[in-house]
Amino acid sequence: MEYISLDKIAVFKQGKQVPIDKQSLVKKDNMVRFVRIVDYTNTSESPRYIEDFGERYWVDKSDIVMIRYGSQTAGTIVRGIPGIIANNMFQVDVQDQRFNVDFMFYYLSSSEIKHMLMNGQSSSTMPAITFGMMKQIMVPIFSLEDQNRVASILQQIENKINLNTKINNNLLQQASSIFKAWFIDPDISEHEDWQMVTLEDITSLVTRGIAPKYSDESDQIVINQKCIRDHMLDLSPARKHLPKKINEKWLKKGDFLINSTGQGTLGRAAQIWFDPVNMTVDSHVTIVRPKNEKLIYYIGIWGILHEREIESLHTGSTGQTELPRDRVKGLELLLPDENALDQFNSVVKPITEFIISNQNENIRLADLRDSLLPKLMSGEIDVSDINF
Repeated sequence: MEYISLDKIAVFKQGKQVPIDKQSLVKKDNMVRFVRIVDYTNTSESPRYIEDFGERYWVDKSDIVMIRYGSQTAGTIVRGIPGIIANNMFQVDVQDQRFNVDFMFYYLSSSEIKHMLMNGQSSSTMPAITFGMMKQIMVPIFSLEDQNRVASILQQIENKINLNTKINNNLLQQASSIFKAWFIDPDISEHEDWQMVTLEDITSLVTRGIAPKYSDESDQIVINQKCIRDHMLDLSPARKHLPKKINEKWLKKGDFLINSTGQGTLGRAAQIWFDPVNMTVDSHVTIVRPKNEKLIYYIGIWGILHEREIESLHTGSTGQTELPRDRVKGLELLLPDENALDQFNSVVKPITEFIISNQNENIRLADLRDSLLPKLMSGEIDVSDINF
């Protein structure tokens, strides 16, 4: 198969640098969406708007965008959010008519390209993707008809993944609404046996994770901050490591995980609703372990609803923020009686099981998508033989 370098078929358009005082939370006349990395990593973040600088920095939802910087985000390929992108991202503008843009999105998102970019990143504290690295990417040349077919197949898989994700977001909103209706909105005076406690009172462990020694040869998984997003746990960005020993920091079902380092990431939280095997977290994540099984879903949903409060506990300056363990322990919350907890668990547990089922299906679909692409390109699987 013939190949051509990416820079021969695409132009790399860097985003716009805009000072924070030039950004607005309210859209005004002649203002457009300003798309930042946080808009991809934290969907609850409020959109920002800036003066319209014209087509040079504009991207649409079908465009390919590369995130340039960040220990957890550098090298990530995303779809465009309509607006002007920040200067820590750039658009990969495919201009050669021989290439399907959707096919190029999936090709640049492939594990092979990710691995190449990861190995090429600098060893500085702020990993970065350079235009020079992008020019080293070689793109296979085959018929536009086959590219269209491959893109269509992979798009159908992605659509199912997106549908499952939307369902899970809706299910999580339902669980959160139930929590609010039962434990936040009611008149507390009507529940004399409910009491205010600290998180330390109802947990058996609050600790940071380990300093991992990475190794692809291990079966031990270490979760990082990139895995915790939109109140859910995504294991695809997790890495393997060689453990020193099995200890209390090996994760259990019900552990509540909080990102604990860095502005824009600190405070994001998710709970483990499955039985983890050979799994821990790195030192940038805090483990909060409920004291008993009845407290699992209560602590989890409470924590997800209080991400902003948790984030406000940080110490340090911009870019060097940390979440102290003692401040997490001191968080206060209302603890209902055991009967109320039992009723809440009976409603929320099936919701979390459905969420985990959808996440597992998404893992299988993502594996299928990633394994199909090289086989379709190599001809190992005939594109024309696949029907959905």
